[in-house]
Amino acid sequence: MTQQGAITVERMNGSAAAGAEEAFRLVYAEAFAEPPYNETADDVAATFRRFRSQTRKGTFRAALARAEDDEPVGMAYGYPLGPNTGWWDQLTDPVSDDMRREDGHRTFGLMELAVRGPWRQQGIAHRLHETLLDGIEAERVLLNVHPDSKAASAAYRAWGYRKIGEARPWEGADLHDVMLLDVR
Repeated sequence: MTQQGAITVERMNGSAAAGAEEAFRLVYAEAFAEPPYNETADDVAATFRRFRSQTRKGTFRAALARAEDDEPVGMAYGYPLGPNTGWWDQLTDPVSDDMRREDGHRTFGLMELAVRGPWRQQGIAHRLHETLLDGIEAERVLLNVHPDSKAASAAYRAWGYRKIGEARPWEGADLHDVMLLDVR
């Protein structure tokens, strides 16, 4: 693996991301195998069952970073939250009805953002984030981050996110920080 050379970041719709699933899977599996996530092959398989469903959403968007040799080095994806999203129900402390109001346009849910180890601290995560969010019509972006992922938490804060609560994003999950970025 190389850290040299140009990195390209491509924005994709759902069908393009579905066609590049193996690249997304490679980045995800490598990045989230590390502490504090420690994801197993079964965890990765479950994530990519959801990924296949998510890429079929008309509002899904993704960004994929590749090295000059076409090797995937980073990825990000998400979509606007619908009116019946369960995201707000996962918070340990309830938020106001106004905060949790969703209409399919108000909040973009950033589902995943990851960069493989050898390519970190080169601004790739920020480029992925900017490419993913460029031109969205949402008022805000919502994400969950493991509080022990100090680099990710620091990056999100530097990009303007603020912690609004804590949640267990799935049954048995560690407590995650829920962060919000106002984009309007």
